Amino acid sequence: MGLLTYLLTLPVAPVRAVTWVAQRVVDQAEEEYYDPAPIWRGLAELEQQLLRGEIDQETFDRQEDELIARLEEIAAFRQQLP
Repeated sequence: MGLLTYLLTLPVAPVRAVTWVAQRVVDQAEEEYYDPAPIWRGLAELEQQLLRGEIDQETFDRQEDELIARLEEIAAFRQQLP
């Protein structure tokens, strides 16, 4: 039965290959998008900018809120993973 199944599904092999490659691309993109390390680096850099006087407190608060929201999005995504 294995040979018969192989012969019958051979025409769809390119489709399976493209699907497999597409899934790997999606997996890699999600891994990069949901990586918290750049967000933590951004928070550290933002604090340094505030301490150096390059940005005011209002700008710091706004950008910090955006980065923290991004960390919350990442945490929610990771909780959904099996």
